[in-house]
Amino acid sequence: MENTVFGFTEEQITEIGLTWGIGGFILLMVFIIISVARESRAGRFGTFVLFFVLAFGIFGFLLKQVIQWWLGLE
Repeated sequence: MENTVFGFTEEQITEIGLTWGIGGFILLMVFIIISVARESRAGRFGTFVLFFVLAFGIFGFLLKQVIQWWLGLE
């Protein structure tokens, strides 16, 4: 018998956490970037630079998901 927490296996909890948890943190990062841009009065170009540089982490996470799907590793 597998150990479960609230009816979920460890694998299911991990999958939910990595998909929705990290997705939620990405959304939080977007709001933080907007807040930093407004408080620092970065202007259009400064806001663009903030999003461009900090979005590389988001892009890397999404690209990892696409590569896993494409190679059938899920």
